Order: sequence, then C-alpha cells, then structure tokens
Amino acid sequence: MKYRTFGKTGWKVSDIGYGMWGMGGWTGSDDDESMQSLQLAADIGCNFFDTAWGYGDGHSEGLLGRLVRANKRKKLYTATKIPPKNFRWPARPEFSLDDCFPPGHIEEYVEKSLKNAGLDSFDLMQFHTWEDRWLEDERGISKMLDLKKQGLFHAIGISLNRWEPWNGVKAVKSGLADAVQVIYNIFDQNPMDELFPACREMNVAVIARVPFDEGSLTGTLTKDSKWPYGDWRNTYFVPENLISSVEHADALKPLVPKGMTMPEMALRFILGEPTVSTIIPGMRKPKHVRTNLAASDAGLLSSSLMKELGKHRWDRTPKRWSQ
Repeated sequence: MKYRTFGKTGWKVSDIGYGMWGMGGWTGSDDDESMQSLQLAADIGCNFFDTAWGYGDGHSEGLLGRLVRANKRKKLYTATKIPPKNFRWPARPEFSLDDCFPPGHIEEYVEKSLKNAGLDSFDLMQFHTWEDRWLEDERGISKMLDLKKQGLFHAIGISLNRWEPWNGVKAVKSGLADAVQVIYNIFDQNPMDELFPACREMNVAVIARVPFDEGSLTGTLTKDSKWPYGDWRNTYFVPENLISSVEHADALKPLVPKGMTMPEMALRFILGEPTVSTIIPGMRKPKHVRTNLAASDAGLLSSSLMKELGKHRWDRTPKRWSQ
C-alpha cells in the first residue's frame, strides 16, 4: 500500500481509501461481511475510511466506530459528513444556508455522528452537499471552526455535487476547506480544469469518489441491468443514463491491457493524477477489498494509455435523476 500527504493536514493516508456508503443499507448489505471487509482493508494497510450520517441514518458510522475500537494500535483516519437539514441531495442554487446547514443543525449532527460511532472525535467533518454561495453567510463556517476548536473533529471538508466541480473552487481558494471530495474518474475528468489547480495552490486534499462511475466502469453493466426494489441505483440508472453509460464503457473495453481488469484500470487512471490524495471505492465484500487495494501497488499506467483514456472524457451536467 502506498501513501500520500493529505493536503495541509500533513496526514499520510493510503492512496486507496474506503467508501462506506454501500454498507449503510444497500440491498445485499450484511454487517458481518462488512466488518470482515473493513478489517481486511485495515490489515492490508488502508487507513482512510469515509462515511456519513446519511449512510443508513448513522448505521455506517457505527460500523466505522467498531473498526476503530478493534484497531487501537493503528491510526485509522475517520471521515464523515453532516446531512443537509432539508435532506435534499444534491444542493440546489436556490437553497440557503438555513435550508441546509444552519449552525444549530451542524452542531446537532456532529454530536449525533460522534454518538453513532462511539468516538470522541472524527479526523474530517464534511458538508455532505455544497454551494459556494454559502460562503457569503459566515454562520456555517464559523460554527464549524468553533466545533473544530473544541476538538470534535480536526479538519473541515466539503463534498461537491455531482458534475459540479466548479462549485467548490471559491471554498478552496478561501482557505477554509482542508479537503474537498469530488467525483473524478475516466469519464468525469473536468475537476482538472479549475478545481485541481485551486487545490494545488491552496494545498487542499482531494478525495476522489465514484471511481467506477457508480458501476459502469466495472464493465459489468448491460443495457438490461436491474437492481432489487428500493435500491438507489434504480433511480440513478434510468434508461437515459444506463444506455449511454454502457455505451461509453463498452468503448473503453478494447483499451484494457491484457491481464488487467477494467476496475483496476479505472483506479490506476485516478492514481495517475498527483493532486488526488486518496480514492474511496465502495467495497462490501473481501474479494473487492483485495482487488481494489492491489491497485495501489500495481503502479501507474503507461503514459500512452493515460493519453488514450484522456480522450474518453465525458462532460455531463446535472439531471433530475443525478442525485
């Protein structure tokens, strides 16, 4: 396992971290299997774990707390997110700070997350949605700075809306954010335009989420793919999105080198961007932990392949279904 510096915090985090959304209540989730997967990741050397209150109303946070207590001799970096008060994902331009993150709500959910996890503090506390316009209302960030000063968490982050990497550049340049979480993968390369340069300038850590484009970059989806009733993916992969996603993924398949899988190629593409501090693939099964974390040691892709993959950039704009 390789490690990178997490921006201005100076933390040394595994370049492949752990995204814990799937174990918060997705169909097929099993707590025993989730804990086995989490422990295996920690044993291999993964030390960055990202969760949120919104992942099963704190259920995923509880699993993270169990992992930390079971590994007291290891430094595991814990990151969670405050849900917006209106419980609307993503944020919309018309939402005010009072709609989403008034000071009292921030404090309430920081305390709830700590209670869920059974921890005295988190390493990173993030806004689960973000609008740069909220910087104009100082009450939100002032409350975060106050709670940070109290030692309830040690760094402040923002999680950007899908396909809106520009909508966090002001927060990064303000110097108030220690970390930014953004979708970055073979298809979603637009954070390189404005966001990544700002993060390099301000020494802000970058957490790359959705490395497999919610599954399309695994190469396993088909135009007939379906999920059990109630699974979030049914609302995301509506026909308009599913068909186009599969077509874009199929166009990549001839580029996968012999002996490599598409998920490995997807992860190693992201590792080729030095601005990224860590990647957080979702993993619920031990076999996924082993294969995904192995990408760290596999090394960077060839420059020629990186150049070819760069041509598969797919610029998208938010849709009704793109929560």
